Amino acid sequence: MTADPHGQAGPAAAGPALQVDAFLLARPVPDRSHGAALRAAVGHAVAAERAGFDGVWLAEHHFSGYGTCPSAVALAGHLLGRTSRLRVGTAAAILPNRHPVALAEEAALLDAVSSGRFDLGVARGGPWVDLEVFGTGLDRYRHDGFTAALDLLLAGLSGAGTLIGDDDRFPFREVAMVPAVERRMPVWVAATAAPTVELAAARGLPLLLGMHDDDIAKAAMLHRYAATGTAAAPHASTHLAFVADTVTEAETVLRDAMPGWLATAGASVRLDGSAAQRRDLDAYLEHLLAIHPVGPPSRCVARLHAALAATGVRRLLLMVEGGRDPGRTRDNIERLGREVLPELRRLH
Repeated sequence: MTADPHGQAGPAAAGPALQVDAFLLARPVPDRSHGAALRAAVGHAVAAERAGFDGVWLAEHHFSGYGTCPSAVALAGHLLGRTSRLRVGTAAAILPNRHPVALAEEAALLDAVSSGRFDLGVARGGPWVDLEVFGTGLDRYRHDGFTAALDLLLAGLSGAGTLIGDDDRFPFREVAMVPAVERRMPVWVAATAAPTVELAAARGLPLLLGMHDDDIAKAAMLHRYAATGTAAAPHASTHLAFVADTVTEAETVLRDAMPGWLATAGASVRLDGSAAQRRDLDAYLEHLLAIHPVGPPSRCVARLHAALAATGVRRLLLMVEGGRDPGRTRDNIERLGREVLPELRRLH
């Protein structure tokens, strides 16, 4: 599929069906409790299924005002019970914070009870205080520690039936995997840097690409992935998505609602002694507004179409909570489902 310089769609190329999912951070609700924010996120997921989204992905944050969900796996379990068709994934469970075998068991459980509607995505996270609180330490964040944990997780989900620790980091005798894995479950890897891309590529794992990079940067990451010689994987790309009648209306809402929220993302305590990144939040927000589907439905369709053409991905994660008010988020989900998704699917 191609797009001409004027943003018009060309003929659709044959390939896997396009999937469009909602991405939820369970962002805090002003003047309301964390519980209210979590209940709002549950409502958003139910609304996404009703609006025709294919799935919902859940972010995970600890000790941060950026998101109120400390366990994407636990919330995924709840949403799998509240929905009947929707795929539910973690974007992403922070692997260095937990034992990979425990995460494999939980993933196998959710896969079984949902008849295969669960998608496990994992991330390396950062050198944050989480590692101190949960007792895993900086070694699990560093590349070798993350690699060891990822390989043990993959072994647990391979369907082999038994598992044995074979590394100094995870010394344990052979155990049975219960529940037994009924299918070879895919594991998605959130990637923002070349070493993680190459790690995932070496194992044939699909990438979860964040909303910070533009289409050119994402395409470069996928080119690096392909350069390893690994067969193409069904990668996913995340985008801030907000529908309004005009560009001005959409940007006004987001400029009012997002800067204070974005500021909380860099507030985590670091254990490695490095300084927190000081980002110009206004400039960062303008960057997001310039590259993502924000504005009238036709503009949202054109920008998502261009992203698909540039990257070749077949799965989109739309971050729908840009507005401050949960009611506005619900309206955004409904408009995306009604005015954007059908036309995007027609083109693809």
